[in-house]
Formats: sequence, C-alpha cells, structure tokens
Amino acid sequence: MRNHSVVSEFILLGLSADPQIQALLFVLFLVIYLLTLMGNLMLLLVIRADSHLHTPMYFFLGQLSFLDLCHSSVTVPKLLENLLSEKKAISVEGCLAQVFFVFATGGTESCLLTVMAYDRYVAISSPLLYSQMMNRQLCMGLVWGSWSLAFLDALINILVALNLDFCEAQNIHHFSCELPSLYPLSCSDVSASFTALLCSSLLHFFGNFLLIFFSYVRILSTIL
Repeated sequence: MRNHSVVSEFILLGLSADPQIQALLFVLFLVIYLLTLMGNLMLLLVIRADSHLHTPMYFFLGQLSFLDLCHSSVTVPKLLENLLSEKKAISVEGCLAQVFFVFATGGTESCLLTVMAYDRYVAISSPLLYSQMMNRQLCMGLVWGSWSLAFLDALINILVALNLDFCEAQNIHHFSCELPSLYPLSCSDVSASFTALLCSSLLHFFGNFLLIFFSYVRILSTIL
C-alpha cells in the first residue's frame, strides 16, 4: 500500500446534513435493518428445524438469506453510526475493507441466483432424477464455487485499488464506500483499477445473466 498515510480517513457525506432528517433516517434504516435481520434469521431457523425443507431449493434459499445478512451488515451499521455522529469518518483501510466485502457478498449473491435458476431447471426438466443430480456434494460444490468466484473477483479489484494514492480530497458524496466513488479522490492514475472493475463487472453481469436466461429458456421449452 503506497502513500495511503497522506490521507488517513474519508468523510462520508451521507444522505443529508439536516440533523432532523438524519434522526428520521436513522430510525427508518434501523427498522429496515432489524426487519432484515429477523426475517432472514427466522427463515434460516425454519429451514434448519424442519426436515421436510432439507432439499436443494431450500438449501440454496438458506444460503441466500445468510448472504443477505452479510451484505446488509457490511454497510448499514456504519451508516447508522454516521447518522448519529458529527464527524462521519471512516479510515482508508476500513473503506477498502467495506469495498471488498460489498464486492464479495454481492457477487456471491448473483452467482447463487444463477445456481438457483439451474436448480429449478433440473427440477422441472428431470423430476425423477432430481434428487440424484442435485445431490449434497454438488450443492455444496456450487455454493463454494459461488463464494470462491466472488471472493476472487473482490480480491483482484481490491489488490489493484491498493495502488491508488489519496493525497488531499477526503469527502465521499455517498453513505458508504464504493470503488467508483474513490476515483475522484485519488491523486494517482486510476485507469488500471477502472479497467479491472469494468472487466470484472461485465464478466460477472453477462456471465450470470446468460446462464440465468438460458436456464429459464430451457424451463419454458420443457413446460411448453
């Protein structure tokens, strides 16, 4: 990491500078966050407690709920803290860590949605062989593959971003750290990081989109 010590923290300007609006936003986001936590935790507990739900579909749904918990917990607690703080600061290291985990959890969610589309295709096109084809070993492999691909994507982007230098500008016009919002603050060349971000985003989006699209095309062709 080079010259990050020149700027030790960023200021997240957030959604509003009005204290009254900030108080309302705090209550709103706190309620939404708690509902998200309770809803996903309840779903995880129900799936684990009911043996009838120990199927590939609910296994993937449980994984998606866990990811939703992780993804929301990356940014919302810091957002709530800043809504109550006068100085809405986050360290450079904390900001980059937030970027990494947003990439990792968000990417895993999109990969898992692709896996779930494939699961539905197998269930509809081969119902008699479904339990054999979607066995526990394959399901675990698909989940670990989703996590691995997303974390690799996040790692590549964050390693390239570590070469960025931040010299003077500190204000991030957002409520959380995102890689594109760091580019205007950098006093070094951002082309390598931007290229890595663009390539990984395009590959991730179109790869998952095409796989989901073809899965549902096959589902429709099977039904019709």
